[in-house]
Amino acid sequence: MTVSPASRQVPVVHLLGVRHHGPGSARSVVRVLDELQPDVVLVELPADCESALAWVGHAQLVPPVALLGYVLERPARAEFLPFAEFSPEWQAFTWAVRNRVPVRAIDLPLTNSLADDVDTDGDGELQLADHPVGDPLAALAVAAGDPDPERWWDDVIEHRGDGLPAFEAIAEAMSAVRGESGAGSWREARREAHMRQALRRAVADDFQRIAVVCGAWHVPALGEPMPSAVVDARTLRGLSKVKVGVSWVPWTHRRLASATGYGAGVRSPGWYSHVFRHPGPTGISRWFVRAGRLLRERGMSASPEHLIAATRTAEALATLRLRPRPGLAEVLDAADTVMAGSTGLALIDRELIVGDTIGEVPDDAPQVPLARDLGAQQRRVRLRPAADAQTVELDVRKPNGRARSVLLHRLCALDVAWGVVEAGRGSSGTFRETWLLRWEPELTIRVIELSAYGTTVRGAAANRLLERAAEAMTLADMVQILETALLADLPEAVQPVVVRVEAQAAHDPDVVQLIDTLGPLARALRYGDVRGTDAPSLRRVFDGLVVRVLAGMLMSCRSLDDDAAASMVDRLTAVQAALALTDHPLRRTEWPAVLMLVAERHDVHGLVQGRASRLLHDGGAWNRAQVGHRLSRALSVGTSPAVGASFVEGFVAGSGTVLLHDRELLDLIDGWVSSLAPDSFVATVPLLRRTFGSFEVAERRQLGLLLADQVSVSGDGFGAGVDDLRAAAGLETVRQLLGVAR
Repeated sequence: MTVSPASRQVPVVHLLGVRHHGPGSARSVVRVLDELQPDVVLVELPADCESALAWVGHAQLVPPVALLGYVLERPARAEFLPFAEFSPEWQAFTWAVRNRVPVRAIDLPLTNSLADDVDTDGDGELQLADHPVGDPLAALAVAAGDPDPERWWDDVIEHRGDGLPAFEAIAEAMSAVRGESGAGSWREARREAHMRQALRRAVADDFQRIAVVCGAWHVPALGEPMPSAVVDARTLRGLSKVKVGVSWVPWTHRRLASATGYGAGVRSPGWYSHVFRHPGPTGISRWFVRAGRLLRERGMSASPEHLIAATRTAEALATLRLRPRPGLAEVLDAADTVMAGSTGLALIDRELIVGDTIGEVPDDAPQVPLARDLGAQQRRVRLRPAADAQTVELDVRKPNGRARSVLLHRLCALDVAWGVVEAGRGSSGTFRETWLLRWEPELTIRVIELSAYGTTVRGAAANRLLERAAEAMTLADMVQILETALLADLPEAVQPVVVRVEAQAAHDPDVVQLIDTLGPLARALRYGDVRGTDAPSLRRVFDGLVVRVLAGMLMSCRSLDDDAAASMVDRLTAVQAALALTDHPLRRTEWPAVLMLVAERHDVHGLVQGRASRLLHDGGAWNRAQVGHRLSRALSVGTSPAVGASFVEGFVAGSGTVLLHDRELLDLIDGWVSSLAPDSFVATVPLLRRTFGSFEVAERRQLGLLLADQVSVSGDGFGAGVDDLRAAAGLETVRQLLGVAR
C-alpha cells in the first residue's frame, strides 16, 4: 500500500506485505525495491538483531541460515529466526546491501519478547505465531471458493511475483480479514506498536522513500490511519527485559519444513527454492529434468520421453483443475503417473521437495567461545556438520581417525548428540568405529547452554564428566563415565574418576554390579595403547575387581530364577571375555576353579551349570571326557527333563560348533532326546527349539546331516582332504594379524 504525499517533502511509505518464506513474495519484493529505489528498508525483525545484519553479503553467509536469540542466563530460552534464499526478508536484506541502502529491524526486541511470561508454554519456551486469530489465508481462500488455502496462496502470489499490484491486493485483503476477526493478542499489539514507532523514527530521520517489508497480517496496522505515538508509547510501557545474545547459525531445508520456530512450517522448501530460481514457463520442465537426473542416479528409469510426457501431464492437470499454472500437486501427480511410482516419489519428496540443504555461517561471526572452538575442531578434523544422516567409518589407529573419534566422544560426554556409534558395525573398544552423524540446529542451543562448563570442547567435556561422576551413585555409572573419559582422551577427568571408582568398588557389596564393570574396564586396558589413553592407571582397579568377582561368583549363582539365571549366563560369558581380553593370569587358575564349583553345585540353575561347563570346555580347563561326563550326569535318568534341557541350553546356546566337532557330545544329546517319555518330550520341546533355533542356518543344516549319518566331521575341525599349502597360507595370515612370530 502507498501513502501518497501532499507534496514532495512528505515521505512516501510503501508497505510490502509478505508471507514468510514465500518465493513469489520474495521476487515481488526485489521487483518493487528495484522500481522504487527506497533510501531506507524497514524489515519485520527484532530490533536487537539489527547489528547481525552487518554480516549479510558476506561470502560465507549462505542461506538457509537463522538468527539465534537466547537469554544469556537461560540459553534454553531461545528463538530461531530462519531465512531461506526465497524468504522475502532475506531478499530485502541482500537488496539493501547490494544497493548500499540502510536496513533497519523494526519488530519488538528479543530482550522484551524473551522476557515475556504471558505467551509461553509449560516449558517456558516462547510460542510464536504470525496471525494469532486463526489462519487468514484460509478465510481468503474460502472467500475465493478454494478449500485449500496453501494452493490458493501459491496460485495467487507465490507462483506469480507480480510486484506492487500484488502488495496492494494483499493489503486490501488483510484489512478485510482483520476487520472481521479483530487485531489479535496483546503481544501482537505491542509488536505492531513497536513497528509503528520505528516507522515514525524513519520519517523523523528525513528518509523520503521508505519501504517496509513485513508479514501481510501487519500491513493494516502500519498504514493510515495509525494510532497516535502517545497511544503506542503507552502500549509499550513497562515491558520486561532480559539480556540476550544474538548469533547466526546454519539452518536446513528440512528444519524449515517442520512446524516449529518463527515463520517455519514450509511444507516444501526444496520446491519453493526451485520456484524462486525458475519462475518462468520453463520452471516445470527444469524441475522434471532434476527429478529425472535424481532417479537415474538411484538406478531408476527416467528417459527424455518420460520428462516430456510428465511436463505435458502436469500442464494438462493444471488446466483441468482450473489453476493458472502447474503447482506442486500437479507436478507430483504427473511424476507418479509417468516416471516415478511410490518408491520414486518418496525419493523425490525427500531430496527435491523438502531437501537437506544446509547453510553456512562465517567463521568469525559472533559466537560463544565454546561454539567457536567446536567449529575450529570440526574444520581441523575435516568433519562438516550436515543435516542429512551420514555414516562415517573411523580407524582410530590413524591420526585423523583418532582425532575425529576423540571429538565425537567429547561431544557425547557433553550430551551434544551429533553422532552415535552404530550398533553392530563398530565397537567403542576396538580400533574401528562406525558413527551415524546428523547435525540438528537445536544442537547449537545445546552448545550455548554448555558454555558455562568451559570455553573449549576439551575443557567443557572434562568438567561435565567430573560433574557427572560426582553425582553418580552406582559403580556401573562411574565406570561408564570413566570409559567415556578414556575414549574422549580426557586424562584430567580419568584420574579423579579412577579414584572414585576404586573407592566405590571397595565398598560395593553387589557382585553383579562389579561384574558389569569388568567389560568396559577390560576394553579400556586392552585398547588403551591404540587410542593413546592412560589405560595402565586402571590395572590396579581392574585387578581388585577381578578378585572380588571371583570370591563372590559362586554365591551370586545360587538359587536363581529363570530370568536371573539367563542374566547370569551372559555375565559369566562377559567375565571370561574380559579376562581373556586382558590376558589376566587368574583366567588360567582361580577362574576355572570357580567355574568348576558353579558347574557341580546342585543349587545352581541348569542354565548356569551348562554355561559354566561350556566355558570350561572353551577355555581348555576340561577335556572332552570331562565335558562328556558332566553332560551325561545332567542328562541322566535321575535328572528331570526340564533341568536337563536347561543344562543343554546353557551349554550350547548361541553356537553349535562344539557339537559339530564332537560327535560323542552330539550323540549323547541325541540319545537323551530320543529317550524322553512323550509327556517329558512335549514339555521340553519349546526350550530345545529355542536352543537349537539360535544356531546359524549352516550349523543347523550340518547337524541335521550328521544326525542322519550323511556326512562326517573329523574331530580336528577340518574336513577330509585338507590342502596343506592352502592351510599353511591361511595360518601365515593369522600369524601376521596376531603379530605372532613363526
